[in-house]
Amino acid sequence: MADNSQKMSYHAGEAKGQAQEKASGMMDKANNAAQSAKETMQDAGQNMQAKAQGAADAVRNATGMNK
Repeated sequence: MADNSQKMSYHAGEAKGQAQEKASGMMDKANNAAQSAKETMQDAGQNMQAKAQGAADAVRNATGMNK
């Protein structure tokens, strides 16, 4: 009986370890996706800011306000 109990305990420990490893891998993927999204949004914001500055400069030039 003790042998059977030891086997069950061993397999339970194996399953727990596998579940923890899988969860860790999923968290890594989620963190990577979040970081990538953050960088993409920062790039988009910088591009929009540059375009807005260019448009403002074009308006100033067209209206003669840059002189």
